[in-house]
Amino acid sequence: MRQWFDTGPAGQLDQGRADRIDWLRAAPFIVLHLACFAVLWVGVSPVALGVAGALYAVRMFALTGFYHRYFSHKTFRTSRAVQFSFAVIGAACVQRGPLWWAAHHRNHHRHADTALDPHSPTVYGFLWSHMGWFLTPRAFRTDLDRVPDLAKYPELRWLDRYDVAVPVLLALALYALGALLQQVAPQLHTSGAQLLVWGFCVSTVALFHATVTINSLAHRYGSRRFATRDDSRNNAWLALLTFGEGWHNNHHFFPGSARQGFRWWEIDLTWYGLKLMALLGLVHDLKPVPAWVRAKAGR
Repeated sequence: MRQWFDTGPAGQLDQGRADRIDWLRAAPFIVLHLACFAVLWVGVSPVALGVAGALYAVRMFALTGFYHRYFSHKTFRTSRAVQFSFAVIGAACVQRGPLWWAAHHRNHHRHADTALDPHSPTVYGFLWSHMGWFLTPRAFRTDLDRVPDLAKYPELRWLDRYDVAVPVLLALALYALGALLQQVAPQLHTSGAQLLVWGFCVSTVALFHATVTINSLAHRYGSRRFATRDDSRNNAWLALLTFGEGWHNNHHFFPGSARQGFRWWEIDLTWYGLKLMALLGLVHDLKPVPAWVRAKAGR
């Protein structure tokens, strides 16, 4: 239970149970899903839906733009302050810390769709690739050897170790905001419990399942522009849902670009957001899609 709050160095991994679901540690994940049913009691309001939608969008951008394209692949550069700011927003997604996320994603690219890729739907099936792997003792660990470039930052190591801190603070802030609005603006018909359920629980669960469709669905359904050594696919619907991550075959063919929609018509909302941040001077040196990749992609 201590590891619900402190995911620091653990003891020796029991290889016999390493790839089985740890139901005790998975309990908060399960409770988060069950809490979504509380919408039946707290009701709904435009404010609650707006907060839920905004938090989905902001946190999806933090995941796709920073946890993925920055921390995992280093496809652009930014300041230490911006790096930490988006690491905090990413931590609010309840998908663990930036070091954990980057380490597991780098492992995915190294071993995609082999037995060493813990969320390959080809090898392990849909349910396991979608979320089962995420709840195992092996998956809970952060392999710092895979992220030495990130592990040198003590603030990122702290976020990674206490990855529950930011989500708890977000949940408390949403409850406090809802309670305040109930007092000062009752005409909005919201409350602390309502904002907590919609803004945190529903939004976070939707965010999680949208994100992991790239593991479970984007390696099974869609088109293959490039003959990669894995089963990655391009899927326009998933690209819309995940702000550009659905152009997954593009990404597996050339993961070194900050842009994953290689053609003009391949909508990549994260790329547009990063371009805006570059115009504002918040990020720089965005790595483009090379000319030879564009030529190979065709029209």
